[in-house]
Amino acid sequence: MGRQIDTIGVVGLGTMGAGIVEVFARNGLSVVAVEVSESALERGRATLAGSTDRAVAKGKLSEQQRDALLGRVDFRVGLESLAEVDFVIEAVPEHLDLKQQIFASLDRICKPSAILATNTSSLSVTEISVATHRPNQVIGVHFFNPAPVMKLVEIIKTVVTEPEVVADVEALCARLGKTDVTINDRAGFIANALLFGYLNHAVSMFENRYATREDIDAAMKLGCGLPMGPLALMDLIGLDTAYEILDTMYRRGGRDRRHAPAPLLKQMVTAGLLGRKSGRGFYTYEKAGSPVVVGTSWEKDASVAGRPIATVGVVGSGTMATGIIEVFARAGFEVLSVTRGAEKSVKVSESVKTSLNKGVVRGKLSEAERDAAIGRITWSTNLDHLSDVDLVVEAVVEELSVKKALFASLDEICKPGVVLATTTSSLPVIECAMATQRPADVIGLHFFNPAPVMALVEVVKTIRTSPATVATANEVIARLGKTAVGCADRAGFIVNALLFPYLNDAVKMLEASYATADDIDAAMKLGCGYPMGPFELLDVVGLDVALAIQRELYLELREPGFSPAPLLEHLVTAGYLGRKTGRGFRDHTHR
Repeated sequence: MGRQIDTIGVVGLGTMGAGIVEVFARNGLSVVAVEVSESALERGRATLAGSTDRAVAKGKLSEQQRDALLGRVDFRVGLESLAEVDFVIEAVPEHLDLKQQIFASLDRICKPSAILATNTSSLSVTEISVATHRPNQVIGVHFFNPAPVMKLVEIIKTVVTEPEVVADVEALCARLGKTDVTINDRAGFIANALLFGYLNHAVSMFENRYATREDIDAAMKLGCGLPMGPLALMDLIGLDTAYEILDTMYRRGGRDRRHAPAPLLKQMVTAGLLGRKSGRGFYTYEKAGSPVVVGTSWEKDASVAGRPIATVGVVGSGTMATGIIEVFARAGFEVLSVTRGAEKSVKVSESVKTSLNKGVVRGKLSEAERDAAIGRITWSTNLDHLSDVDLVVEAVVEELSVKKALFASLDEICKPGVVLATTTSSLPVIECAMATQRPADVIGLHFFNPAPVMALVEVVKTIRTSPATVATANEVIARLGKTAVGCADRAGFIVNALLFPYLNDAVKMLEASYATADDIDAAMKLGCGYPMGPFELLDVVGLDVALAIQRELYLELREPGFSPAPLLEHLVTAGYLGRKTGRGFRDHTHR
């Protein structure tokens, strides 16, 4: 039989604390909301009132429910008001000494049976707990912002937290309608441990001028379906908060260099560029606290004109090739499809026509548009027929020797000035370029699968790619109705360079028995708004594909933290490749 929890204490009424008060009060619990001064208390009261008023305006609460909710909250100054609560949670700034002072006071004030919880997102719960004489009753309960909306709660137990306390807190979270994941006290817990390494990597990309802020953010939103790009998310979190979390994770998490805050981040914090809260961070906002971005976004260089493109050759017979053929034909380009052998040509033709027919059935295009697209496609098995096209896009197997041989052939066949593009997702574009005598005309156009659906194309320039070739690529992608993001020729480009280390980190987390695959997936979906958890995504992508890309990243960057997780290597060796084999991190044979 668990302890009865009826009265809640919340210490600190900033955005997070006020949100936690609302969560408890919405679910029928009495709350004593505590601040350090009358002015801070009034700000917290106003924050709660504003949130509940918005909920009424949106139809999420009735006026009667709002009034009942507010009636359950007792606003007080000083910790002494918490003497009789059953459970208290602090939500003060992320400073260990401040939290320890509060817990020492709570230990003295609160009744012996009270559970003491911290909402810390990165500090050691154990170090906080030792400020009390009851560390066995101290626990981490990490809500996500905004607390009334986000479904995830991370429950962090220390080595001395009583199992009964953990069970009582899990039951409390269930009463709140939250999904909890229970983990041990390690740096960053689950969500932040995976999220902030990715965010810091994105800052380093921007700092090194590898890609623009807009292109980095667009790449992750359009390429991975994330609700926000990493730099916009940093602005929302607050660059000072992000810096503190990264610094804490670096010091507590084995001093992994990927968690060492990027120098640019420290400079921006020092300069007071804290993100939305200050009105300026990676982006400039209408005013402090506003989500409205002002100022012009980075534009493609309009001073260089692209070459006219009317006819496009597509080399390859796989899913990516068929998707690219459809995309160009639907956009009005004349397309020449070249495959190796008549049988593959027929297969590609049938695949394209089937996809276009599905588009008609789904109302995405008319029968006339379908017929016109099909009429623009010519089928061939002879590379020599590419002699008169304006652009060649290769989509053959991801083997460097095969691509280099193809580009050498294209160099001999194609007329001068033709843009030669590779769709590689991981191989060096410069290797393809240097297989020709025209490296200035070679560029990477990394389409995402399925090409007719995905709106993103990474435009990858090498150190030899001419400005005219880049301009031509950007103009072509615009005609396709897709978003072009530019980057330099480095392993993984933007999306894969940010995505796969995150997936690799999740595997290492599982390998260390830090949390289960289900809990890690739930944490990232519910805590960060990701459309899929890392293990769900790995099974879809293919563990062998993930391992190959991670190896490329590690070989190029030589960053120890990028070394492929041994568990990933072992699973691939054993033939556990994900959905394609029916077994990966989960069993798909009966699904």
